[in-house]
Amino acid sequence: MEIIEQKIERNPLEQKNEEEIKKQEKAKKLTLTQEQEKAYQTIKIKMEKNEYQAFLLYGVTGSGKTEVYLQLIQQALEQEKTAILLVPEISLTPQMLDRFIARFGKKEIAVLHSKLSIGERHDEWERIRAKKAKIVIGARSAIFAPLENIGIIIIDEEHDSSYKAESNPKYDAKEVAKKIAKQMKCPLVLGSATPDIRTYQQAKDKEKPEIELLCLTQRANHSSLPKVQVVDLKQELINGNRSMLSMDLYTEIEKNIKQKRQTILFLNRRGYSTFIMCRSCGYTVKCKNCNISLTYHSHEKKLKCHYCGYEEKVVTICPECQSDKIRYFGTGTQKLEQEIHKQFPKASTIRMDIDTVTKKNSHEQILNKFKNENIDILIGTQMVVKGHHFPNVTLVGVMAADSSLNIDDYRANERTFQILTQVAGRAGRENLSGKVIIQTYTPENFTIQCAKEQNYEKFYETEIALRKQLKYPPFCDIIVVNFNSEDETEIQKTSNWVYEQLKKSLEQEQFKVFRATPAPIDKIQNRHRYRIIIKGNMTKEANQTLNQVLKEIYNKNLKTTRVTIDVNPNSMM
Repeated sequence: MEIIEQKIERNPLEQKNEEEIKKQEKAKKLTLTQEQEKAYQTIKIKMEKNEYQAFLLYGVTGSGKTEVYLQLIQQALEQEKTAILLVPEISLTPQMLDRFIARFGKKEIAVLHSKLSIGERHDEWERIRAKKAKIVIGARSAIFAPLENIGIIIIDEEHDSSYKAESNPKYDAKEVAKKIAKQMKCPLVLGSATPDIRTYQQAKDKEKPEIELLCLTQRANHSSLPKVQVVDLKQELINGNRSMLSMDLYTEIEKNIKQKRQTILFLNRRGYSTFIMCRSCGYTVKCKNCNISLTYHSHEKKLKCHYCGYEEKVVTICPECQSDKIRYFGTGTQKLEQEIHKQFPKASTIRMDIDTVTKKNSHEQILNKFKNENIDILIGTQMVVKGHHFPNVTLVGVMAADSSLNIDDYRANERTFQILTQVAGRAGRENLSGKVIIQTYTPENFTIQCAKEQNYEKFYETEIALRKQLKYPPFCDIIVVNFNSEDETEIQKTSNWVYEQLKKSLEQEQFKVFRATPAPIDKIQNRHRYRIIIKGNMTKEANQTLNQVLKEIYNKNLKTTRVTIDVNPNSMM
C-alpha cells in the first residue's frame, strides 16, 4: 500500500458548465456602437502607453458598459497583463459571471466574495498568486488580490456604498484601486448609470478634472428607455383604494400576466410588517438588545431584530395594558407577496430578500427559476435592482419610493435617485417596450421627478447646488467619531471629554465640531451609541489631531467604551 499526498483545489466555478454557458451567452466580441467604440479606444490608448488615468464611464442602464469591460480586459490579456473587475456584492450575479466565462473560460477567472467558504477563498487566492488566473472578479476585498502586472482595474456600479468598508479595518476600495492603478501605471475605469456625486463633480471640474468623463447615452441594442409613471398614493387613498397596489399598477400587472410578460416589484423592506403596536396604549414591541422596533415575519410567526438577530414569538396580548388590540403597521416583502397572491391568485411569484437567500447558491437558483420557468412576478429588495438582464421583464413597480427619502442622511436624495434609476433599468431591455410605475406620497419631490425623467444631469445640478449651500460633501468632509459602550455613564463622560479636546484643537483649523449626542439608533446589541460630527476639509494636521486624541483615549484604560473614526461614512445612522 502506498500513501500519496495530493492537493485538491476547490473552485467556486466548478459546477458551471462552460460549454452550455457558451451556447447561451455571447461568447464572441460584439460590434461596439459608436459611443462604446470611442470610450474603448480612449482607454485602450492609455493601456498601450502604460499610463495611469481615471475614467468615469457614465452610461444609461442597458448602454453596454459590460461589453466595453469585456473588450478592455481582452486587450489587457493580449498585452500579457492581468485585470481586476470589482462589482458590488449584490451585483455579483450568475449572469455577470456567465458572460465572462463565455468570453474567457473558467481557467482564466478567479472569483473572490463573501459567499465563498474560507477554503474556497484560500484556494482562489493561491491560484491567483500562482499566476493560474489572470482575471479577478469580486467584491471590494478583491482589490487586494495578489495579481502582478495589472493592465486595467474596473469598478462597476462605482456609486455603490458597499465599496467602503464600515467595519475595521475601514477602507474605501475606490481609493485603494486608485493607489494601485497609479503604482501599476494602468487605467482605472469607474462605471455607473448614476455616478456618485463626488465622482461626477471630479469629472466635471473644468479647472482641474481628476477623472476623464466618457458617456454612453443610448442603449446598446437601440431599445428605448422605459416609460416612467409616478402615482400619487395620497390620491389613491382619496379615491378609496387602501390596497398596496395603485389602480394603475394593478391594471398593468394584470395586462402583463395575460400577455405572458414578467414583472418585478421592488420594496426595500423585508419581513411582513415593520412594527407592531398596541392600539389601546401605544406600546411598540422593541428589541431587548437594541433601541429599535422588531419586524414581524409571518412565515415563522416571529418578531425579529434586523440589527442583532434577536427574535421572539408574536405578541397577542399587550404586556403593558393587557389589551388584545395588537395591530400590524408598515409593509415588507412577505406582506407584499401575500397581497399579490390574494389579488392575482393564478399568478406565479418568487421572492428574493435576505430571508430567502440564506443558503449557498440560493441567489443563483432564484434568478434562474424566475428566468427559465418564466415566473410572472419577482418580488424583492435591493437584490433585484442591479446587474440583472431579463429580456421578458416589461414592467417594474416601485412600492414605496419615499422609504429611502425620509432618513437622517445628507445622501438620502442621491441614494433614492440611484435606486429608482437602477430598478427602472430592469424593464424593457430587449425589443419589448418597458414601463415603470413609481408609487409615492411625495410625487412633487425633485428626486422623484428627476427619476421619472431619468435625467441624471438635472438631478446632479439641483443636488450639487443644495450641497454647496449647506456645505456638505464634496464641498467638505464629514468626520464622525463613534462611541459605543455597555456603560452609559462612561460613554457620556468619554464623548464629552473628546468633544472638548477636538473643539479646542480643530476649531482653529476652520472645522465645525458638533457636541456629542446619542446616535439616531442609540443602542445596538446592548451597547449605547454616541457620536461627534465634525465638518471641514480633512488635512494632514487634522488627521494628526484625531490620532493624538485616539491615543489619549486608549491611555485612559476605559472599561467598555470603544471609539472609531470614520471619514465620510456610508451611513449617518
